[in-house]
Amino acid sequence: MKSRIHPASRPVVFRDRAADVAFLTRSTADSTRTIEWEDGTSYPLIDVEISSASHPFYTGTSRVLDTAGRVERFERRYGRTATARP
Repeated sequence: MKSRIHPASRPVVFRDRAADVAFLTRSTADSTRTIEWEDGTSYPLIDVEISSASHPFYTGTSRVLDTAGRVERFERRYGRTATARP
């Protein structure tokens, strides 16, 4: 790596507001807010809306869309039938 062109990487706490979970990881993100971590050290705090703790793909709560049901509902709503017209 070239020197002096990359931002400084340091420990940062990311707090998922949806799941109320915090992660301590390294990042170049900066924040004026701080939080005291389990080890007694203060780290910069960044609040995020969604993370792997609350995202449906990672938690296994994702839904499978029923496209056939959506098509039938559309046809019922606008008066078309599923059978072919002559």
